[in-house]
Amino acid sequence: MRFSRNLRVYGLIGLLTSLLLSAFALLPSLAPVVLGTRSAVASTTLSLTDTAQKMVLDNGLTVLTKEIHTAPVVSVQVWYRVGSRNETTGINGLSHQLEHLMFKGTASRPIQFGRLFNVLGSESNAFTSYDETAYFGTVERDKLDALLALEADRMLNALIGPEQLESEKRVVISELQGYQNRPGYRLDRAVMRAAFPDHPYGLPVGGTKADVEQFDVAAVQEYYRTYYSPDNATLVITGDFETESVLKTVQDLYGGLPQRTGTAAIPSANRGATRGATREPIVLQEPGSAALLTAVYPLPNITHPDVPAIDLMDMILTAGRGSRLYQALVETGLASSATAYPAEMIEPGWYDISVTAAAGQSLSQIDRVLQQTLETLRHQRVESAELDRAKTQLRAYFVLNNQDVASQANQLGYNQTVTGDYQYSDRYLAALEHVTPADIQRVAQTYLDPTKRTLGFFEPTLADGQPGTSAPDSSRVVENFSPGAPVDPAEVARYLPAIPDTTSTTPPPLPESIALGNGLRLLLLSDPSTPVVNLSGWIGAGMVFDPATKAGVAELTANNVINGTTTQDALAIANTLDDQGATLALEARREGVLIEGSGLAASLPTLIHTLGDVLQQATFPREQLELSRQRAQIALRTELDDPRQLSWRLFRQTIYPTHHPFHSFSTEDSLNQITQADLVRFYQTYYRPDTTVLALVGDFDVETARSLFDRNLWLLAIPRHPSPISHSQGIPTPASHSVKPGDSWQGGGGQFSGLQRHRSPRPTLLCRSSDE
Repeated sequence: MRFSRNLRVYGLIGLLTSLLLSAFALLPSLAPVVLGTRSAVASTTLSLTDTAQKMVLDNGLTVLTKEIHTAPVVSVQVWYRVGSRNETTGINGLSHQLEHLMFKGTASRPIQFGRLFNVLGSESNAFTSYDETAYFGTVERDKLDALLALEADRMLNALIGPEQLESEKRVVISELQGYQNRPGYRLDRAVMRAAFPDHPYGLPVGGTKADVEQFDVAAVQEYYRTYYSPDNATLVITGDFETESVLKTVQDLYGGLPQRTGTAAIPSANRGATRGATREPIVLQEPGSAALLTAVYPLPNITHPDVPAIDLMDMILTAGRGSRLYQALVETGLASSATAYPAEMIEPGWYDISVTAAAGQSLSQIDRVLQQTLETLRHQRVESAELDRAKTQLRAYFVLNNQDVASQANQLGYNQTVTGDYQYSDRYLAALEHVTPADIQRVAQTYLDPTKRTLGFFEPTLADGQPGTSAPDSSRVVENFSPGAPVDPAEVARYLPAIPDTTSTTPPPLPESIALGNGLRLLLLSDPSTPVVNLSGWIGAGMVFDPATKAGVAELTANNVINGTTTQDALAIANTLDDQGATLALEARREGVLIEGSGLAASLPTLIHTLGDVLQQATFPREQLELSRQRAQIALRTELDDPRQLSWRLFRQTIYPTHHPFHSFSTEDSLNQITQADLVRFYQTYYRPDTTVLALVGDFDVETARSLFDRNLWLLAIPRHPSPISHSQGIPTPASHSVKPGDSWQGGGGQFSGLQRHRSPRPTLLCRSSDE
């Protein structure tokens, strides 16, 4: 399981599956979108739900279906309206604990459900959040009935006994101890507890070790009976199926499930919440590697009419390199990174701003600049052009992140569960059009009130930001969980629902492969089902090519390619993309550089032109190099606070010998030695067309796209004398190493091309059962 903040309006699963499915499972049902201008999605006819259907069974189960016939796949999701919002101190973490137990099997199928999902070829998982718990899987269409049968079985018959509970308690406690090793998590918990002192939103989604240890079987079973009743659930099915036939199957499988009436307390919606606010910051002075700031402001619930304006306000503050907080905090060198998100929930939520300080920068000074930026927004109306850009970006994100069947199911499930209306996103999109500059100023004045915020500082206690041990009560316990005895495939097949013997006769479409004259390879797959384009690429310019004494060159080169060219500076590049809601980023990996870009169909010429510009004419400005070096060093330090990262580096440096390129990691010293000339030399040597592959999927004409690539990338030439990779001969037997508290294992930083934004709300616990 991992801890993440999921996306309220853009879909939890889409980012994980869109690369696999977008080539042939794109959204076919978006209403017409007006293209060709900066406000390329300004049409109020944009709809994400217009072909979806809703049915409510006699037992109260809500069923949402949406046919999408662009690929032979279906997504099944079951959403329960229960999360940590339904808990109190003493039972904090019960929703999350129950989620784990839902994978342990049922009375009729006493087998780990992960094994059944694997046999179906399902990409299945689950998450717990503040307001909801959801289970999701995507399979080939002929496995739909089987997946529906499994979900129906565990809605009623989950095995919740002493053996299962004790096993999963250990898993959950191990996870919680892992989270406690992170200073950012500890600061977030302290701030949220102060902001919501008498409300469950102030409790951690995953619970606390003390509460989890006290859970008993009777309490978990009662919680299951109360909240996992059909009338508290939404079943979502999207993909390649016939609605009438599927609804008959749903009626057969789910119609007989009884409503259950457990005795666990069910909180009423929009109950009053006592909110805290701190005039002085909460200060945590603990071992760590970087100074952190977190500020929380109260917000209304998700159905409040101010929500569209609040989200556009957030876009103005945080979306893209030209956003106000990026320019004020990151571009000035005060901060290494930042996150911001509006959490609009079933009950009144919050706006979260979190900042990682740059080396040597004062948290008090960062807070002053932060407040000045927010005060400007509160007292001066935004220009119409800035608001229009925010609208374009927000609508583009909606379209781009609702392309695959799983993302669309997630959108429908979230809408119905949290807002009570599966068409909520359509009303929300229409409302964006009517937000004015005056509305932005009004919501900023209302919700960014400094007297109502809760502020927290994390101040590392060790000198010079060196890593140290975690707090005494948060040391990580690493346990070796046994997956149990191997299971005979015949035993798994015994519990698997029947699968029809069908074979798809329609192969998936394949991209057209084109080689340009300079050796660059294009893979082009046209799909006009939705007005978007997705660009992915790979350049053979990874960290394996780093000079022996300057580990980090590949990383800093990739981070700076988009920081200015001979024709435009970094801000101009960013504004050009942001005006059309397009994105473009490069990230160095071990063996290559990953290119990722996306946008509406109308932005394709801009996207390709920008890519060609940065791949051929990057100038690597010195001031941008210093900022990116600083961010890489802070990222490197903060990674030292994560035991998982330390163990991964230890493993790599144990397996690979000293001179092997997979052994090395950047250090603060190696990053300090890298010069602008090093970046230029690396760029000119390794950013070469004959090791570059670009793939484009979406709504475009193949010949037009080929012409655009040809015109914009023809200058990219092959260097005459590329430097060879030097691998050491052989890999010796690993030596034994130990890491003591305070030991330092250095690692690379990461690209930071804008404020990290999470379109919403909720810290989410994403579960994959330990038995798998």
